[in-house]
Amino acid sequence: MTATEPVRTRTSIVRVVGASLVGTTVEWYDFFLYGVAASVVFGDLFFPKGEELSGTLLSFATFAVGFFARPIGGVVFGHFGDRLGRKQLLVLSLLMMGLATFAIGLLPTYAQVGALAPILLTVLRLIQGFALGGEWGGAVLIVSEHGDPARRGFWASWPQAGAPAGQLIANGVLAGLAAFQSDADFNAWGWRIPFLLSAVLVLVGLWVRLRIEESPVFQEARAKQEPADKLPVLEVITRYPREVLTAMGARMAENVSYYIFTIVIATYAKEQLGMGKSFALNAVLIGAAIHFFAIPAWGALSDRIGRRPVYLIGAVGVGVWVFVFIALINTRNFALATLAVTVGLIFHGAMYGPQASFFTELFGTRVRYSGVSVGYQLASIIAGGLAPFIAVALLKAYDSGYAIAVYVAACAVISVIAVTSYSETHRRDLTTL
Repeated sequence: MTATEPVRTRTSIVRVVGASLVGTTVEWYDFFLYGVAASVVFGDLFFPKGEELSGTLLSFATFAVGFFARPIGGVVFGHFGDRLGRKQLLVLSLLMMGLATFAIGLLPTYAQVGALAPILLTVLRLIQGFALGGEWGGAVLIVSEHGDPARRGFWASWPQAGAPAGQLIANGVLAGLAAFQSDADFNAWGWRIPFLLSAVLVLVGLWVRLRIEESPVFQEARAKQEPADKLPVLEVITRYPREVLTAMGARMAENVSYYIFTIVIATYAKEQLGMGKSFALNAVLIGAAIHFFAIPAWGALSDRIGRRPVYLIGAVGVGVWVFVFIALINTRNFALATLAVTVGLIFHGAMYGPQASFFTELFGTRVRYSGVSVGYQLASIIAGGLAPFIAVALLKAYDSGYAIAVYVAACAVISVIAVTSYSETHRRDLTTL
């Protein structure tokens, strides 16, 4: 251990990882719950009646709105996170997300209040996106800045595992309701239950997060350095433009493929293949369980061989596998559809696992929260935010899932270029950045 390296214990890092994982699970549960609901019920409940795919497109448009709010949340939370610390902002983001999600469960439908219904839905989606924009950066940083540098990829990958955990819970609750309720009951009131349950999960997440300590790397940096003269986000743009673009490019394949494999599949199976709600929900449920364990495994591998090689395995993998994915889904066979989702998510995990440590290693400590948030969340607008909308539009235009596959493959090419054009980062010392 060097003289500049903060003291870290196994007990403290396990506690911090647990707090980050619980919090990100709750936040992603809230965020993905909206995505799944948008694909199966919101089009019918919150928008005027018309052609079914058109209603779904409008529903996914509100899904995309949340992504447009995420960079704003990233800038605001990043600013105060770089000034005040990581912990306080993580508590605030979790509280905001939970309240917005709970409120969605209480909304009146279009049949009850007309155009006010989609307006209220959009406002709450904006709050969700704003909160999640601030969540990711703080969650991965507080772990990366606590953990042993030699195992940073492994420890920092656990908050990432909150995404499949949240997806697992969201899909599990919806799949359970769909299995035991008629479509009429589910559309009338059953869909509200998962949103209202968010209140319980948020209370658990807040209790855990309030018990952790501030990042030692941040505390040491604040003791040594004066605050930046500029706004942190302006310093990021002027000092780290290449790093921001690298993060954005790396996210293209990761972000787009994830929403195709987990959200768009529900619409594709329902509208294109005529399958019931449970077909896609259950396939994603199984895939998410395996994805949860794949993410830290890939993160650990990145500690040994580097972030770039592992990330490239994932980017190339999803670019190729997505064509197989469509072919397997088209069989209408549940086992093959589950295989399609699971393998796709394993490749996705090769990007998502090392992503937290990779992005953390791109920026200096005093602007790190702003840096990772801006790079990560700006990509969310053009990648994940538009992915469901673009995919459904392609399906409507070409009447073929392979049009979606070409879209994912193009994004994979962008990510390969972005990752290969930047140097390896896994040996960097965060205390000297």
